[in-house]
Formats: sequence, structure tokens, C-alpha cells
Amino acid sequence: MSTSSETRTAPPTENAGAAPAPPTVRGTRLTLAGAELGRPSSPVVSGVDLDVAPGEILTVVGSSGCGKSTLLRTLAGLLPPLSGEVTQDGRPLTGPSADRALVFQEDALLPWRTLRANVELPLAIQGLPRSQRRAQAETWLDHVGLADRMQQLPHRVSGGQRQRAQLARALAARPRAVLMDEPFGALDAQTRAGMQDLLVDVLHGTGATVVFVTHDVDEALFLGDRVALLGSGRLTAVRDVPHPRDRSAHDDPARVALRREVLTSLGT
Repeated sequence: MSTSSETRTAPPTENAGAAPAPPTVRGTRLTLAGAELGRPSSPVVSGVDLDVAPGEILTVVGSSGCGKSTLLRTLAGLLPPLSGEVTQDGRPLTGPSADRALVFQEDALLPWRTLRANVELPLAIQGLPRSQRRAQAETWLDHVGLADRMQQLPHRVSGGQRQRAQLARALAARPRAVLMDEPFGALDAQTRAGMQDLLVDVLHGTGATVVFVTHDVDEALFLGDRVALLGSGRLTAVRDVPHPRDRSAHDDPARVALRREVLTSLGT
């Protein structure tokens, strides 16, 4: 199976906040070998062989119920494999770790904490002094364009702004891998496109490995270095994406051909 380069580049995007660049984080390698995934009474995916390179963005698509979220939760350490191996940098992955941040479609912000206090939470768990975690939280909120909203409670801001805050919270702890479960699925098309660009922008330079689950084929082909296709209880294919993170390549013949293949795999 082919793998992407150990590093990636992203097209520059505008960042009105002009926040200081976050610290570089070395990505991590996530590997599944002959893995059967699911719960003991209900296996969902079998025979998974997948190697996610450090610093890669791997997108995962498949029909509802095919095991996308199961795969993500296995990589997060929330579900042990039923058989086979799941490793991080060659060592068995045995449970959750601060090295791997999980981002959900629902923003999961604590409603009684301000946006800044939500972003500070993983830093507090790490034991950082209050002044340091406040400064880091403010830097990240500035980086995602929320410098003027950091004192707001979650219910006082829009859905897109809550997702920005969730992204800041996930990255503030400098995880080596970010696992994203359809994080933009509930957003309207314009906000969704803006969040995709923001994700590319804030990840640029961090080196973090990303596994991004989505039901949106165009989103998968825009964001991913590679796209993994799940269906019929197995991993059916992993394909390199031509010109990742380049919106002008939407009509590129190779991208169009891959889009057709992905849609065919989904039965659409």
C-alpha cells in the first residue's frame, strides 16, 4: 500500500487574527494490521490493514453504518480491536492518550465554561499553571478567529464558532494525532467550506497526523492526502488524492476520476 510523504504542505490562507504560530508537533504513525473492529457481540469491520503516516491527512468515507466511527474510536483507544493489531509508532495502542485528540460533530463544549475556559481545560488536566494555560488558550482562540469571543459562553455564539472553539481546544494540548468524526457535518455549506479552509490553516506547520471521517466526498477529496473507502464490512481501497487542499483542482481529470470511483463505492 502506498503511503504519503512524512510531511505535508498546505496552501496559504488568510488569517485575520495574525496569531503567533502554534508550536510544531511531530506527527505519529497509526497502524492497523489484520484488525477486526467493533464490539464482541457485533463486529463491524474485518481484516483492516491501514498505515497512516506521520503528518498525513487521511480522510475516511463510507455509507452509514459501515464502521467509520468504529475505526476512529479504535484509533482513539476507546474500543480495543477484536483481533489483529493496532499500534502507534510501532507500540500497541492500549487506551486513550493525550497524544490523540478526538473531535466530534457535536461540539461537546461545557456550557457553563466560557470559550477560553473550555480551551484551557485540557491544559489544566496537563497541570499547566493558570497563567500559561490562559496565554495558550488565548493564542489558539486568536488563531481560529475567536479573539473577540473568548469570554462568551457556548450558547451565545454560532455553531461554526463553537466548532472553531472545539478545534482550538483539541489542538491546544498539542496532540500528535487529531481524530475527527464528521466535525463539520451539521454546518451549512458556506460555513463548512470556511471551516475546511480554517482546518488547513491551523494544521499547517503543526505536523499532526489527522484521520478525518466524513460522508461528504468533495470534503474528503479536498482535505485528504489519501482517502480510505469503507464498505461491506471491510476496507475496500485507499487512494492517493491528486492535488490535495487545492480548490482549483476540483475539475482536474484525475480528481474527477477519483471522485467517480468513490461515489461508485458508495453506491451513488
